[in-house]
Amino acid sequence: MRRFLQRLLTKPVIRLSNKLSSRPKKQLVFKALTRLYKGIITATDKKGKIIPFDPQKDKFIILSDQHKGARDFADDFALAEKNYLAALEYYYKQGFYYINLGDSEELWENLLLTVLKHNKETFEAEKKFLTKNAFTKIFGNHDLYWDNDPLAPVTLKNVYGEDVKINEGLVLRTQLKDRPLDIFMTHGHQGDLQSDGNWFSKWFVSNIWGPVQAYLRINPNTPANNDDLKTTHNVLMYEWSGKQDDTLLITGHTHQPVFASLTHIESLYLQRDKAKAANDETKLKSLDEQISRRHLKGDTAINFKGYKPTYFNSGCCCFDDGDITGIEIADGCIRLIKWEYAKGKQSKRKVLDERTLEQISAEINSEISRPAKTQKPL
Repeated sequence: MRRFLQRLLTKPVIRLSNKLSSRPKKQLVFKALTRLYKGIITATDKKGKIIPFDPQKDKFIILSDQHKGARDFADDFALAEKNYLAALEYYYKQGFYYINLGDSEELWENLLLTVLKHNKETFEAEKKFLTKNAFTKIFGNHDLYWDNDPLAPVTLKNVYGEDVKINEGLVLRTQLKDRPLDIFMTHGHQGDLQSDGNWFSKWFVSNIWGPVQAYLRINPNTPANNDDLKTTHNVLMYEWSGKQDDTLLITGHTHQPVFASLTHIESLYLQRDKAKAANDETKLKSLDEQISRRHLKGDTAINFKGYKPTYFNSGCCCFDDGDITGIEIADGCIRLIKWEYAKGKQSKRKVLDERTLEQISAEINSEISRPAKTQKPL
């Protein structure tokens, strides 16, 4: 019976959830992002901070959307936990600064005490960064509790062993040759009516979607599901970032990885064009196989020519195959990375895309990269 209901109900329920609970509005998105960014750089917003950094020495890992749950069938994070722990161990040993970009805990579906009980190992792994003063925790819409509950500071101190300041955003600031560069980060739910005060969305997830998801035993976090909605939200983020000077924007929230304003499949198509021009048959075959796999998962390529590489999305740490994605900033580069299970269920780090920050800075200040009015990135 469960399998029959899975086939019958999964897509309709996901569509209903998206339709009723999420409405990103351009005016609201732009207003919220501008308010937060200007508040941080002028030091008028106490929910953010500026971290100066040296691109050649300092290293950052940005991960988001773990949605840690109760280890039941509605827990999207359960399968990805080992990859997440392996990633944190790697980045801790390599001396990275960890930026948790929000929705780390799934507090729409679960009680906080339940999440804390079933995720002790991950909190201990995060705590190690805090002991090195190398951890920033940013709240999202599903863990808004950390920002708005008066008992949150006490809870955080009990979890991590010391005071933890919760932020809405932060700015990494550096100088590249003769140009400055700000890397502005926030969860990305701003301006999405699913997140900004929509009581119905939280009620629906807690009382309808959570129990149905647990019974059907499904994880909706694939790039295929909700693709149009995710792309819409990412386009708005991209449009805002493209209007800023010498600024990159990194968000999470949509669960759809974006690198330099391109989704992963769009990047694969660009790489394929270069491999074809270079007559690199080996790389061309590999890219064709990757593109085919993305198509089988439901990804589609759309018109992405003419763009500014100003927007990045960390994806999520709860994909249905246990993969996690994130953004690295290290060695003068910015990278889209994935941790996946290799043979024997060993976690393996893979670089999906990479550019130097100097390349990115040069492109966003080049007239060639300006999007044409008839072209739509993402």
